[in-house]
Amino acid sequence: MEVPTRAAQVLAGRVVLITGAHGGLGEAAAKACTQAGATVILLGRRPPKLNRVYDVCAALGPEPVMYPLDLEGAAPDDYAELAQRIASQLGRLDGVLHCAAEFRGLTPLEHTDPAAFARAIHVNLTAAWWLSQACLPLLRAAPDSALVFALDDPRRIAHAYWGGYGLAQQGLRGLVHMLHEELAASPVRVAALQPGPMRTRLRARAYAEDTDPALADASDYARHCVTLLSPEGASRRGQVWNPLA
Repeated sequence: MEVPTRAAQVLAGRVVLITGAHGGLGEAAAKACTQAGATVILLGRRPPKLNRVYDVCAALGPEPVMYPLDLEGAAPDDYAELAQRIASQLGRLDGVLHCAAEFRGLTPLEHTDPAAFARAIHVNLTAAWWLSQACLPLLRAAPDSALVFALDDPRRIAHAYWGGYGLAQQGLRGLVHMLHEELAASPVRVAALQPGPMRTRLRARAYAEDTDPALADASDYARHCVTLLSPEGASRRGQVWNPLA
């Protein structure tokens, strides 16, 4: 894979935090953001997998930063500590990309384990907000910053059997619109990316027999993450962007 030329360094000098950075869209976006010149903070709960992504990103551009954190067990104080470390070690934060997701498979709500339901709501919605809230002072201090959420297609997950994940995704979509209105006069741009069907582990949990060769790879959407995090993303402010629409 070639390192892009200086002309393609649309994130040069920027610091970007990516959750779920060791798989699926998060991993692909981490590589693309690094190639675009960003210093990427890799957040995930599996250090061995983060190490692998770290090594790849380090060979593509600016040296990334690893930050192992389990969103399920993290408390608001943990996110505040994360923001403090970013401020003290990197001095700035220009973007947050939320790609972490918790989904264990299709199950009727009636038969969903209460703890599994609570975990899905927490990781997919509550933790995303707690992290965003902790990072907002740093994002406000940047001249142009972006808070970006990866959203699933509501035509699919707003129906039977998607459980806590589906409900949390609907709440996350509402959060995007609410935050956009509240931060409209600030330097913080709020937007979301709604990718099409991708060949990821999350999708495989819902469609185990889906071997459609036409499924996109997560890397096909990584460049759109870069766009939303870059100055070019200003034109998408407040939008849920579906590149296939």
